[in-house]
Amino acid sequence: MPTYVQHAVLGRIPDVFNAEAIWQTPGLALFSRRPLLRDLLERSPREHRGRAATRCFSHVTLMLPQEDVDDDYHLTRGARARDLAQTLTALHQKDFGDLLGSDQVRYDVVGHAALAPGEIEVKFGHAVYLPAADEKILYNVSVSRDSAIWHPVCPIYPNQRLALIGGQGGEASAVAQGWPFGPDAAVLILNDGPDAPPVVQLRPKDAFDCQYDPRSGYYTIKSRREPQGGQRLLLKIARTGAAPAMPSASSGRPAVWQSRSGNASAPVGPRSGAAPIDLTAVPVAASHKPANRPGESDATYAPISQQRVSLVALALPRLSRYRDTGAQAMELPFNSTLTLSADTPQAISLLVDAADNLYACTAEGRQRIEPPATFAPVDARALRLLPAVPEMADRYRAILCLAQPVSTGVASGARFTFGRNSPMLSTLRLLDSPRFLKRADGAPASSADRIGLSRNAFSFEATAKGYTIGRLSDTQALYHLDDQLQFVASVGDAPYLLPPGHHLAAGHYVLRFEA
Repeated sequence: MPTYVQHAVLGRIPDVFNAEAIWQTPGLALFSRRPLLRDLLERSPREHRGRAATRCFSHVTLMLPQEDVDDDYHLTRGARARDLAQTLTALHQKDFGDLLGSDQVRYDVVGHAALAPGEIEVKFGHAVYLPAADEKILYNVSVSRDSAIWHPVCPIYPNQRLALIGGQGGEASAVAQGWPFGPDAAVLILNDGPDAPPVVQLRPKDAFDCQYDPRSGYYTIKSRREPQGGQRLLLKIARTGAAPAMPSASSGRPAVWQSRSGNASAPVGPRSGAAPIDLTAVPVAASHKPANRPGESDATYAPISQQRVSLVALALPRLSRYRDTGAQAMELPFNSTLTLSADTPQAISLLVDAADNLYACTAEGRQRIEPPATFAPVDARALRLLPAVPEMADRYRAILCLAQPVSTGVASGARFTFGRNSPMLSTLRLLDSPRFLKRADGAPASSADRIGLSRNAFSFEATAKGYTIGRLSDTQALYHLDDQLQFVASVGDAPYLLPPGHHLAAGHYVLRFEA
C-alpha cells in the first residue's frame, strides 16, 4: 500500500516565515538530526528506479501556527506568507530541477490552530494537489451522517488525480467533519478527467461496504467490522456545471476495493416499504363483522371493499400566503421509522418558514435545502422532496413524499367527503394538529389544516372507470397529478374523472386513488 500523503511536523524554528530555515539548516546541515523540508522531499521521491530518484513531488502545503498567520495578515496583508511560498518555490526548483520534468512547483501557506509556536506541519504526496491560478473546480466533495446536513470537505480539480479523505489525526489530505471510522481509515477518490466518472476506493481493503444510489446521488459507506446499525458516512461528489458522469447502471455498485477472491456484496437499494396499513375501515352492517380474534383490533370489518385511498405525500405550503394567520413556520418531525411524529428522539425535521425558505434539521444541525432532494437519516427508508410544479408553485413550496403511505379502504358506490369536517377519513389528515405550526407571538396555533383545506373540500366516489371527483368549496384548490406525481390539470366545479392510480392534491395532502 503506497503512502498517499507524506506529512511531518518541523519544530524549533524561531521564525516560521524564514524559508531557508525551513528548507535546510545553514552551515552544518549534514550534522543536523532533525530533517527539514529538503530532506523530507529527498527521502520520499515521487518515483524512483532502484535507489535513485527519477521524479520528486512538486506540490507542498505548509501549515503555520494560526496566530502567526493572523498577525501576518493584519500587519502586512499576508506579504510574509506570499514571500515564504515564492522563496521555497525557487529553492525547490533550484535543488530538484532535474527531477521535475514538466511539473510546476506550487506552495500553499495556511494556518493551523493546533500547532505550537515554532512548529510547521508539511504535507506533500500523491494525494496532495494545489490548483493553478486559473484552474476551475471540477467536483465538490461533501459528507453527511444523516443525508440532510452536508459538510463540505474539499474540491477536486480537472488535473488532480487523487484525493484522500479521512479524519483528524490521520494521513488524509482532506479532513471530513464527523468522520466515524477512526484515523486509520480513509476514502480515496480517483479522478480520470472530466469525461470519466470518479472512482471511490476505501482503505483498509475489505473493511467497508460502499454503495452508490444514483437517485440520491451519494455513496453510503459502512464498516464491516461493526454490527448492523453501526456507524455510516454518506459521501457526495457533485460536479460543477454540467451533469456528472456517474457509475453506470450495469455495474450495480461503485468501484471499490474488493477482496482478492473477487467476492462482493450485492448493492442494497432503497427498500420499497411494507404494505400500506388500512387505518380506517368502511362501516357496514354489524352482521358482517366476525368475532375478533386474538390480536385483532376493533376496527369495523369491511370485506366488500377493494378500492383504497392513500396519503403518499405532503404538500408544503408557501407560508407567505398566510401571513394574516400569524404562522411563523411549519415544522414536520419524523422519528426513527420516518413516521410523522412529535415524539423524541427525532431522526429529521423539515421546516418551511414565513419567507418560504426550506430547512432540514437533525442532530447535526440545520441547513437550507432546495428540492429535488432525498433524505435517508435511517437505513432502508427515505423521504423525497420534489419541487412544486409551476402550475402549483403559487401555493406550494415543495412536495414531500412519505417513506410509507397511509391508506384506507373505500367502498364502490358510496360517496365520501374529504375536508376538515370529515371524521370518516380523518386518519389521512396527519397535520390536523396545532403542534406543527409555530406563531411569531408564541400564542397557541390552530390546526395546520386551516391553512389551505376547506371544511368540505371535495367529494369522491369509486366507479368502474376510476373516481368521480366533485369540488365542494369555491375556494378549494384541487390539482390532478398522474401516477408519477406530474401535473395533469386543475380540477374545477364540473365533475371530474380521476383514473385509478392517479393523485389529487388538496390542502397539504397528496392522495392516491387506487382501484
